Amino acid sequence: MTDGPASISPKPLRSAKRRLMFVLIAGALAIVGALTAGYYFAVRPVTLRIAVGPANSDDLKVVQALAQAFNNQQHTQVKLRPVQTDGATASAQTLADGKADLAIIRGDLEVPKNAQAVAVLRKNVVVMWAPPAAKGKGRKATKITKITQLAGRKIGVVGRTPANVNLLKLILQQYGVDPMKVEIVQFPANEAADAIKNLKADAYLAVGPANSKITIDAITASIKDGGEPTFLPIDASEAIAQNHPAYEAAEIPAGSLGSSDRPDDEVKTISFSHHIVARKGVSDATVAAFTRQLFAIRQSLKNDFPLAAKIETPDTDKDATIPVHPGAAAFVDGEEKTFLDRYSDYIWWSLMAFSAMGSAGAWFAGYLKQDERNTNTSQRERLLEMLKTARQSDSTEELDQMQAEADDILRHTLDCFEHGAIEEGTLTAFNIALEQFHNAVADRKALLLSMPQNLQRTASQFRAAGTA
Repeated sequence: MTDGPASISPKPLRSAKRRLMFVLIAGALAIVGALTAGYYFAVRPVTLRIAVGPANSDDLKVVQALAQAFNNQQHTQVKLRPVQTDGATASAQTLADGKADLAIIRGDLEVPKNAQAVAVLRKNVVVMWAPPAAKGKGRKATKITKITQLAGRKIGVVGRTPANVNLLKLILQQYGVDPMKVEIVQFPANEAADAIKNLKADAYLAVGPANSKITIDAITASIKDGGEPTFLPIDASEAIAQNHPAYEAAEIPAGSLGSSDRPDDEVKTISFSHHIVARKGVSDATVAAFTRQLFAIRQSLKNDFPLAAKIETPDTDKDATIPVHPGAAAFVDGEEKTFLDRYSDYIWWSLMAFSAMGSAGAWFAGYLKQDERNTNTSQRERLLEMLKTARQSDSTEELDQMQAEADDILRHTLDCFEHGAIEEGTLTAFNIALEQFHNAVADRKALLLSMPQNLQRTASQFRAAGTA
């Protein structure tokens, strides 16, 4: 008798099935987890560090108010965390060093290479004036009405930043006045009024918004004996703007500096902007969200901070002094991308990955079932071989052994069908072969039992059983 293949235990089959299910479930969970994590990171608030200074400045107060408003909003995409600095120069350096994501900088100072414009926080105008001559002097002093008359004079500058001094020197040079022949005195902006009362200067310079309280208080403090100051026009504003793109020609409106007749007529001057800039590394979507929130909330702050209402969109022209950040440009131009626009590629690739994982799972499932199919094929061949052997067998014991082996093959075949390793057509073919085998075994046993020697043996067995 030819030995048949060993019967396959159901345990390895169940183990393979469990491995397959584990792989498929793990893959599905991995994709769901990746999509969930992606959505969470896409919609979670981003905290941007914004460098601003100096302490007690209007810029710092406005930024603090914006930060509070941003952080109190529900479903906000961007939150702000102010990083206080010593001034615009320090803020620009903080951004350049990567220690801040946003910064408030002066447009007439050196702009960091990694800075891109997001918004114009405010516009500043230069105000130059000479106080009225003091009464009671025996010899009348020469009245200053032009910048060219400032040579050899003392000039007071509001603010401790060197940028205002450099601006004064630039103006003087434009008019042919040697800055080395001018005495320049500086004092803090928040102490300007008190300092000017005790300072005997021939002229003053202040830089700030057109209706700046600091500038108005400084002008008022310089007035003595009821006289009115003389405002010094910067008639060369166009030339200065042409030579220095950070500046623009501007005018101080009549009656905008503390009283209806101060000044009594428009005064030519120059202006420049304080910009909100972002680091290049900040994503376009984040900057676009910040810009959208900024312009949505500025009006709600104008009662407490009138300067907030003056926030303007940046210059989006390609030749702008400070290049605009693509995120801010997208908001200004109405081209801001939606969630699907930004993440459609990721969603598409996730679906492709899910499809690929399904295909890989199907292949892996087929690979795990390959051994079962091969074993079942060999067992089917063994069944056909036993069918041939059964028709020629001369021993009922051999037929019984083959019958037991056929039962094991049947059990394994049904397990394979349950696991999907074989199809229904294969099972039908196997059933036909099995039926033929059983018929062959039954016929052969009947034939063997009908032979004389087998009949005598059977009778002896019956008699032995009766005697017992």
